[in-house]
Amino acid sequence: MHIKIRKSWELGEQDVTPEKIFKQRRNFLKTGVAAIAGGLAGGLLSSHAFAAWPKAGDMLSGITKTDFDPGIDLTPFDKVSTYNNFYEFGTGKDEPLYAAKDFQTEPWKVEIAGACAKPGHYDFEDLIKPHPLEERIYRHRCVETWSMVVPWIGVSLADVIKRLEPTSKAKYVAFETLLDPVRMPGQRRQVLQWPYVEGLRMDEAMNPLTMLSVGLYGRTLPPQNGAPLRLVVPWKYGFKGIKSIVKITFTENEPPTSWNRSARHEYGFYANVNPEVSHPRWSQAKERLIGEFFKKKTLMFNGYGDEVAGLYKNMDLAKFF
Repeated sequence: MHIKIRKSWELGEQDVTPEKIFKQRRNFLKTGVAAIAGGLAGGLLSSHAFAAWPKAGDMLSGITKTDFDPGIDLTPFDKVSTYNNFYEFGTGKDEPLYAAKDFQTEPWKVEIAGACAKPGHYDFEDLIKPHPLEERIYRHRCVETWSMVVPWIGVSLADVIKRLEPTSKAKYVAFETLLDPVRMPGQRRQVLQWPYVEGLRMDEAMNPLTMLSVGLYGRTLPPQNGAPLRLVVPWKYGFKGIKSIVKITFTENEPPTSWNRSARHEYGFYANVNPEVSHPRWSQAKERLIGEFFKKKTLMFNGYGDEVAGLYKNMDLAKFF
C-alpha cells in the first residue's frame, strides 16, 4: 500500500480545489505557456529556448511544472497585477500599475560582488538561462495581513549561487534594487532610504523553496510585480521579496535591510511569517486572501514549517523576528 505523506505546503482534503476548477486553472496556464519542457533536455535552458529574452508581460516557454502547490485557488491575475507593494512606484497599492507601465527593463544587468569566485556584471538572463525554469505555486503573505496564491516562474536561487561559487566567508546574501528616480518616481519621495535593500542568511538563500522569479501566470513579470527579476521567499513576509534586482553581494556580516533600517522595532531582519509575534500596530494571527471576505488562521512559516523550521532551531523567534 502506498502512503503519501503530505508536504507542509499541501492542505488537507477539505481545502483542496475541486477537480473541475483545478482543471480549468491548469488549462488556462497551459494555453498561456506555449511550450513546456518538451524539446529541452532535462528542462534546462542552456540550449537557449529564447532567441531573445521576452519583453515584460510576454509569454515564457520551457517551463517545468513542479509539486510546489498548496492545492487552493490561485489569486486571479488581475488582482496579483493590480494590488502591489512597490514603493519605488508609489505607496498606494494601485499606484505601481500606472507609474510602472512604461518602465523599461532592457538591457538589464546584475552586479555580482563580494565573497565569491565569479564576481562581475551579468546580463540578467545569463544568470537564469543555465537553470531549469520552473513554475511554483506559493502562498504569498504580506505583513499587512493580506495574502495571495501566486504561480511564480523562476529558478532556484541555490542553483544560481552554486554557479557563482561563494567562498567560506559568504555567510549572507545581500540584494539591491535599481536606483533611478527618473524611471522609478516613487524614489523621489524619502519614504525609505533608497535604494531598497534586502538580505538572507546563506542557509535561507540555499533552501530549495527560495527562488529568483522572472515571471508569473506563464508570462514574464509585469513591471509592477518586480520585472525583470525579483526574490521570492514564501515563508517570509512579502517585503523580503525584493524587486527589480540589480546587485547580489555575498557578505560575511548581516546586511542592512530597508524596512529594518526604517523601523527597526517593527520589521526584523528575518521577517518569518509567525502568528505568535504581532506587528507593534496589529496582530499577525489571521490573514485574508485577496478576493475573500473572511479571515483564516495564519500558519507558522506560512505553512512551510516542515521545510524551514530547522533553520531556526534554538533561536528565540520573538527576538529574531
